[in-house]
Amino acid sequence: MRFLHTSDWHLGRRFHGEDLIPAQRSFLECLVDTARTENVDAILVAGDIYDRAIPSLDAVRLFDRALHQLADLDVPIVMISGNHDSAHRLGLGAGLLTRAGLHLRTDPATCDVPILHQDADGPVAVYGIPYLEPSMVRTQLDADATSHRAVLTAALDKIHADLANHQPVGTRSVVIAHAFVTPGTGQREEPQVEESASERDISVGGVAHVDADVFDGIDYVALGHLHGPQKVTDRIHYSGSPLPYSFSEAAHTKSFTLVDLTPESAPAVTRLPCPTPHRLERIEGLLEDLLAHPALEPLKGAWLEVTLTDSALPFEAMARLRRRFPHTLSLKHERAFIPAQATDTPTYTERLRGRSELDIACDFIADLRGTGPTPDEHALLQQAVDAARVNELKKETV
Repeated sequence: MRFLHTSDWHLGRRFHGEDLIPAQRSFLECLVDTARTENVDAILVAGDIYDRAIPSLDAVRLFDRALHQLADLDVPIVMISGNHDSAHRLGLGAGLLTRAGLHLRTDPATCDVPILHQDADGPVAVYGIPYLEPSMVRTQLDADATSHRAVLTAALDKIHADLANHQPVGTRSVVIAHAFVTPGTGQREEPQVEESASERDISVGGVAHVDADVFDGIDYVALGHLHGPQKVTDRIHYSGSPLPYSFSEAAHTKSFTLVDLTPESAPAVTRLPCPTPHRLERIEGLLEDLLAHPALEPLKGAWLEVTLTDSALPFEAMARLRRRFPHTLSLKHERAFIPAQATDTPTYTERLRGRSELDIACDFIADLRGTGPTPDEHALLQQAVDAARVNELKKETV
């Protein structure tokens, strides 16, 4: 059985002020064409359809257009909500859309209700697990803790129970999920997959990721959330976003994932490239060098992030850069030389760069009283950070 796996469309998102609706329309047309030419049996969409819980009118119109194009393919589409989506809004009319072959899974209560397929090798059950915010679904799923691992484990327990009790022996299983999954061994390790700057933090208690063993026993797991296409294990893959949404993705090759599911071995996975409006490039150096260097001439058509290393930010630097490189979108200034007297006094921006909300709060306490927070205070600060993030999510779903 052949699937086309995609995720993280983020319809309505802008890129440093650039309107991406035309580019998003192009990749959706490419998705439809690819599904047709590759003769896929189903399309799997692993969340973050929209970029915001309340999407723009242009994004809604584009999604509506895509639904009609996908329905015309006459192949099943299974789609879940991600952490950027409002599950309630995205799931509106799910029952009616099912009649057209588009199966929306936005309610955790339906995570163990499969969409069934059949091929020459037998039945295949596809399950969609929408993004699970632990504090909001723990009770509903009867999970044993408020963590990503606990709620995903509870959802998978329900899926395994359905496979064991309601599906024929030998049924192959596919799970679609939106989560941060790493190839760990059950121990708390550093993540071994690549993140991007454009992904929203989903950490709970300081932990955002779960180990791949949560999905043991599943034949293929189609993941969304991380924007780089990548393999977690032979059976667990991220398709990545079809467009770049930050300059941290400059090295990505944006793609769809074509999956051939067989009964005997791990799925065969092929990455098929997506169209992108401009390539992303990062350059740095002195302004005058960048403006004069002949080797940079091919970058005139690229979307650029420029880091200037002049000792002081040159006058009208962005305007001058855009005269040579019209698509310069991001300008940074990092001095190549910092005077000795300034090395012990980093700027406020330098102190905050790359630090989490919890780190900043801990630094604030240390600055006020000369010592950092105690373990108990650290735990309270972590609870406050988590509560603030959950409250923001609740506001978005109203």
